Amino acid sequence: MGDVLHVLLPGRDKLAGVPAFAAWLARGTTLPAAVPGYLAALAEHFRWPHGPLPAAALMRQSVAGDAGTSLWLSADPAWVQPEVNGARLLAIGNLGLTAEDAASLVDALAETFQAEGMTLLVGDAQHWQLRLPAYVDVPPFPDPEDALGADLFEQLPKGDQGRQWRALINEAQIVLHNHPVNRRRVAQGLPPVNSVWLWGPGALPEWVECGLSRIYSDDLLAWALAHRADVDVQGRAAFAPAADSPAIGLLDLQDVQPGEFAQAWWPALETRLAQGADLRLAFADGVRMVLRKHHRLRFWRKA
Repeated sequence: MGDVLHVLLPGRDKLAGVPAFAAWLARGTTLPAAVPGYLAALAEHFRWPHGPLPAAALMRQSVAGDAGTSLWLSADPAWVQPEVNGARLLAIGNLGLTAEDAASLVDALAETFQAEGMTLLVGDAQHWQLRLPAYVDVPPFPDPEDALGADLFEQLPKGDQGRQWRALINEAQIVLHNHPVNRRRVAQGLPPVNSVWLWGPGALPEWVECGLSRIYSDDLLAWALAHRADVDVQGRAAFAPAADSPAIGLLDLQDVQPGEFAQAWWPALETRLAQGADLRLAFADGVRMVLRKHHRLRFWRKA
């Protein structure tokens, strides 16, 4: 088996304006479609004992090493934009918080969650975790990629099971509304951290397996999975066009912008193709494709 590079990408429509890439896609081979979404594409490369991906516990263990046997839930900082008939989730994590600002916001929220027997902790500045009592029944919450851009209230758990969680998020929003960190951010033209988003519940799995030799990613969850599976992981800036990496690797470009992809990443990937590596592409819309060096001979296929 030759070198295989798995590449996680945004939806095809986002990269449609990169002509050289589009030409290769027209000549590539389409594979069976998969479940849409970044988390689904990432999870295709890992195995764990059972159940949904316990993202919170994995990230907690990766950044702090204290996940233990506790039940964890991600409570990532979020930006909600009020609207006439509701409120829209415009950002979850990745709000550019400093460690100091994150600690200040979490300290302000601590009492709200402690009243329910929960402990809110900073994982890194962009990702926070709740340690939950073992008796807590956690309802399903949409993953961040599914919740982003949607109406906040439509995404919250319904019925009696969700009442406690709706109240917690509402109380957190009240606490955050006039926090000094947010007043400063707004004055600087930055979005406020005026909510939290809960997702990824579960306990740390006893094991995680992975068939990859190396992962290049800037995403904390990818790093957390790699750490648990004992796979070499590096930031994607470490990826080199020359084929000096292990035979089966993964490059995470799930949030790449079209201009950056056209100027930097596609030339590097095309170099790998020229060297004989297979590129297995996983698009966020669920499309799966493989590109191989000899596909360049399919000149009759046009983008």
